Parts: sequence; C-alpha cells; structure tokens
Amino acid sequence: MDNFTFGLTMLIVGMGGTLLTLWLLALLIKGITQLFPVEDNTPDNE
Repeated sequence: MDNFTFGLTMLIVGMGGTLLTLWLLALLIKGITQLFPVEDNTPDNE
C-alpha cells in the first residue's frame, strides 16, 4: 500500500468515524430531550 492509498484510507475512515460520532451524539441528545422535555414557564395571564 503506497502513501497515497494509505492517506485516502485514513481520510475516509477518519471522516466516517467523525460523522458516525456526530450522528450518535445527535441520537443521544434527541433521546434525552424526549425523556426530559423542556417545561414551559411562561405565565398565562399576559
């Protein structure tokens, strides 16, 4: 495996790992907001 092929492989694996991590974090945040929804604290008399 020459340097160019190794570089492309590392590029694809690195970008794929980053996108996978971001996707998992988005799912985690979405799940937490489903479990603990934001309460509406605005007064109703205005």
